Amino acid sequence: MLTSLVHHHGVLSRAQLTRQTGLNRSTVGTLIGQLISLGLVYETAPAGEGQVGRPSPDVHPSPSIAALAVNPEIDAVTIGLVGLCGKVQKKIRFETERIPSAREAVNIASTVIAGMRSELDASYRITGIGMAVPGLVNRDDGVVRHAPHLGWRNEPVARMLSEATGYRCQAANDASLSAEAELIFGAGARQGNLIYLNGGASGIGAGIIADGHLLKGASGYAGELGHTFVRTAGKTCHCGATGCLETEVSQSRLLELAGLSSGDTADLEQALSSGNSAEVNEEVTRQLTFLGIALRNAVNIFNPEVIVLDGFLGTLHALAPASLDGMLISQAMDGPAGQVKIYRAALGSDLMMIGAAELAFTQFLADPADIGATPGTLPAPTSQTG
Repeated sequence: MLTSLVHHHGVLSRAQLTRQTGLNRSTVGTLIGQLISLGLVYETAPAGEGQVGRPSPDVHPSPSIAALAVNPEIDAVTIGLVGLCGKVQKKIRFETERIPSAREAVNIASTVIAGMRSELDASYRITGIGMAVPGLVNRDDGVVRHAPHLGWRNEPVARMLSEATGYRCQAANDASLSAEAELIFGAGARQGNLIYLNGGASGIGAGIIADGHLLKGASGYAGELGHTFVRTAGKTCHCGATGCLETEVSQSRLLELAGLSSGDTADLEQALSSGNSAEVNEEVTRQLTFLGIALRNAVNIFNPEVIVLDGFLGTLHALAPASLDGMLISQAMDGPAGQVKIYRAALGSDLMMIGAAELAFTQFLADPADIGATPGTLPAPTSQTG
């Protein structure tokens, strides 16, 4: 519990930890002492002056505890090193000339991690690897059941990457992991009910947080809002249905109008906002209309406090910020529509790495003492004080 609080909130004083856990001061002191002896946290004198009474030391997360994150996409595999508190220490994007197979993605990731190994062994204790995949992923076994844009079916990527690296590995849907990251560290902080949607080269993914917990469904596949029905006369989707959200709301069309073959969200937004052509405005309005239909349905069904838009969906909203709000007010039910607020994702390009790492931190946070048994990690370092 204490490790999770320090991880999620950063530096906390002993007094704050006592209040948040509801435990007595003596118990909290004993638990902190155990975490210090394991090298998982360290204490410093409290900041500030003029404190009354006995000062309460500040408890910091150890900078040596970290997780590896992997995110395969249709044009690249990104590997990251993420510390506690969601701090991205390193990120390497390995671009591919074609869509990587599951084996190719694993080979790329394991090769990059092997190149980092001397640094990892010297300076970090790795809790494991989290893999964020754009598709249907069973969290229990780390098997990608179907990642349509990658062309993967029934690929045991977690086991493959674990065998290739020696680190414990878990895999899950990328949007679900991002939703959890935004809930903990980003735009959804302190909100219990959140809908996250990301738009990118691999389509539209979503994650739903209900009462502070990720909505998983029977097999972990819940949240596929990219396949929400939005248009009767729509195109046929790769899923076999017609009129899905991600067939009508597409990054590729926006890149085409912006005169870009590829590029990050900032490049796309700048190109679209500076163009100011009738064709661009018409397409932005069209896509926002279909996005609004999907969000109307989601708001009525889930009654979220916050909708977080990421990727090119955040760009669409930024180009016409009043549009989606107006559609929800006019089309969704009064109660849910009046409660929800739309935000852009706050964690930027690091979001996927933070979300994947959070998956790798799960077992460590549940049992911090277990980190010593993780393959490829070092013994606990001497605790830091000061």
